[in-house]
Amino acid sequence: MLTRIDHIGIACFDLDKTVEFYRATYGFEVSHTEVNEEQGVREAMLRINGTSDGGASYLQLLQPTREDSPVGKWLAKNGEGVHHIAFGTADVDADAAAVRDKGVRVLYDEPRTGSMGSRITFLHPKDCHGVLTELVTSAPSAHKEH
Repeated sequence: MLTRIDHIGIACFDLDKTVEFYRATYGFEVSHTEVNEEQGVREAMLRINGTSDGGASYLQLLQPTREDSPVGKWLAKNGEGVHHIAFGTADVDADAAAVRDKGVRVLYDEPRTGSMGSRITFLHPKDCHGVLTELVTSAPSAHKEH
């Protein structure tokens, strides 16, 4: 069962400049940064709030590390902006299977490693009214960090 909005992914050309905008404008601070080689992105997670299930909601700022990455291709086509929305779940495997059973295309056969050690998969935007949708199960240690 989906429990919350885990994060909203925002594609950007310059991660540092975009982080500074969100810090200066809204007071959001970076709670985590990493480079995800598999996804071809450098990212910053800006924590918005905590939730009763121990998770949190974030803005995920994404700068491609290579032009041929999914975010790099998306930026070239669309420019900066909202890239995807991610819903938190206690069991990404079960929820991905349930959504697949309803006819929605799940982009990965098996969930992959996402930000902060999470397990993730994506749903095809054409099956989700034009919205690239991610399902996320946070790593147990992610709850302890915040």
